[in-house]
Amino acid sequence: TVWFSLAGLVGRLPISMIGLGIVLLAEHTTGSYAVAGSLSATAMIANAVLAIPQGRLMDRLGQGVVLRVVITVWGAGLAGAMVSLEADWPRWTAYVLAAVSGAALPSVGTCARARWAHALVGDESALHTAFSFEAAVDEMVFIIGPVAVTLLATGVDPIAGLVTALVTGLGGTYVFAGLRSSEPPAHPRTAATETRAPIPWGAIGVLSVHTCALGVLFGAAEVVTVAFAQEHGHESVAGLLLACWSFGSLVAGLLSGVYAGRVDQRTMLWIGALGMSVSSVPLLWIPSIPWMAVALLIGGLTISPTLIAAMSLAKQALPASRMTEGMAFLNTGLALGVAPGAALAGVVIDAHGASTAYLVSLGGSVVALLAALAVRMPTNVSDHERVAELA
Repeated sequence: TVWFSLAGLVGRLPISMIGLGIVLLAEHTTGSYAVAGSLSATAMIANAVLAIPQGRLMDRLGQGVVLRVVITVWGAGLAGAMVSLEADWPRWTAYVLAAVSGAALPSVGTCARARWAHALVGDESALHTAFSFEAAVDEMVFIIGPVAVTLLATGVDPIAGLVTALVTGLGGTYVFAGLRSSEPPAHPRTAATETRAPIPWGAIGVLSVHTCALGVLFGAAEVVTVAFAQEHGHESVAGLLLACWSFGSLVAGLLSGVYAGRVDQRTMLWIGALGMSVSSVPLLWIPSIPWMAVALLIGGLTISPTLIAAMSLAKQALPASRMTEGMAFLNTGLALGVAPGAALAGVVIDAHGASTAYLVSLGGSVVALLAALAVRMPTNVSDHERVAELA
């Protein structure tokens, strides 16, 4: 597992670099934050729309085959978008190429979790530790990626950040796709009469709503924290404040792995979502940057355990033949929530200031808690799926 873990870490770095990298390059070449933001949003929306069909293809054809194709298309689309901005091609070409790159960007993290589920089948405690590790990797990616792309774009060249994302995405994903021994088996349709095991929507649908609400929380908190730092005259520390948030989540993810299996995952989901709601309330009245750093660090402690519990429950509920596709629903929900969360927070900031805008994050956490309470795990597995699992 060490090889696909390392390759997965490198291969998923672009997820945290592309949006900010596009904004920095597009603003430099066009002089417009509106264009830069809309280009980034185009890539993000295309990625969210195509993530689930990608997951379905990986379950049917195998991760290796699909990953090689989509990462190649992603690389061509991103390179084309960079060239179109640098060479001042017609504006529509940048939007088309950004959409192509966003649609083709694979969720390497989802693939890695599907590999862990295949490698550790039947060992729920070890799988919980593995998912805790993956949550820590995600936090590392979102600590390293934005800092790296900003430093490269501002200190070297506006295009340098995206070039680095292109190299790490292609290199890491090609290596990941080539590791066939850890790849879950494909589940192609072998007969016209074969029916696929159903997705348990009582669990996966509600968990997707849960992660979408978390996306609203995350998207809003990032924007509001930048505005909070700016209002207090220290915009440059916004990145440090968000790093405190991610560091809290990283620590909690590692601790969750250490104490794997000691808490029921549904209980952990409820506790984590409740913790998010409670820790979001003080943000409305924090008076200074140092206290905000402490509050975000404490709030970050609730992130990884909640996401780990959601992924663990999804794994328990999903049939093996639809594991990658089903987990993609959760990641898509997370991605879909970020943009409206950020947009709504921006409206509230303009009208009432940064502190009040933390209400958007609080609202997202409350919806996530309600969804966590509504999750219904399947009680049985179909005979067809039992045969498939044994095979």
